[in-house]
Amino acid sequence: MNYSRLALAALAAFAVYFALGGVLFTLTPLANEFRNFPAVYRSQDDLKRVMPAGMAATLVAMVVLVVIYALLNRAGSGLAEGARFGALIGVFSVCSFVVHNYVNLNIGLRLTIAQAVAYFVEWTAAGIVIGLIYRPLK
Repeated sequence: MNYSRLALAALAAFAVYFALGGVLFTLTPLANEFRNFPAVYRSQDDLKRVMPAGMAATLVAMVVLVVIYALLNRAGSGLAEGARFGALIGVFSVCSFVVHNYVNLNIGLRLTIAQAVAYFVEWTAAGIVIGLIYRPLK
């Protein structure tokens, strides 16, 4: 495995994931949907307090995804392989996290659908970045 590329891909995917998340969760109608469920979601001030832990966990998740990608890499086009990998992770995230939360939390279908779209886009983009950056050692 190419460890320097693993690290670079994880950091880049982390940055893209949070940049897209910032756009999708603050500059779209999705931002206001969370406010409809104050008993379920943290306030902005509470969120800022725990955000470092969430960011650290997401960075670890990106490292894990890059390692999985490296183990599965089929040496095809970085863009195509990364998009395929990211889309699979996106579907996994929507099915295991977004729909799971819809079932367990008292949130609306509109928020669930918006989250599903946002997370799918974020994970697909992260996969593309991973695919474009990671290259196995020859």
